[in-house]
Amino acid sequence: MRIRNRTSYDKGMDDAAPHTTGWTFLTNHARVLAVIARDPGSRVRDIAAHCLLTERAVQKIIADLETGGYLAHTRVGRSNRYEIPSGTALRHPADAGPTVADLLALLTIDQEAGEPAGPESAGSDDASAGPDGS
Repeated sequence: MRIRNRTSYDKGMDDAAPHTTGWTFLTNHARVLAVIARDPGSRVRDIAAHCLLTERAVQKIIADLETGGYLAHTRVGRSNRYEIPSGTALRHPADAGPTVADLLALLTIDQEAGEPAGPESAGSDDASAGPDGS
């Protein structure tokens, strides 16, 4: 009998959409990091719901990302505020060149405006400027 060794963060929630194949383009780690990039104040519960993962799986992924140097957090009252260090390289040697920030810029594009979503664009006053920037 063959036992399949799966870690807890490989399993989605029961209400996740059924998969027709055994693979996806993005890992759960990339999904969690993209949600955090959009909202660094996200709660684990909200990240889990967005990524269709359990809260425990998200906690494990966050711990992995922090251990790897891809994420840091500070306590703000009773919640966490996450920070993604700039300049971190992607893990696989075949992905050399682009940084994690480059990947997240693609994954956090605002669907309606076509602009990157997240803290770096949230405070921008460019929306009130005219086409010539004035």
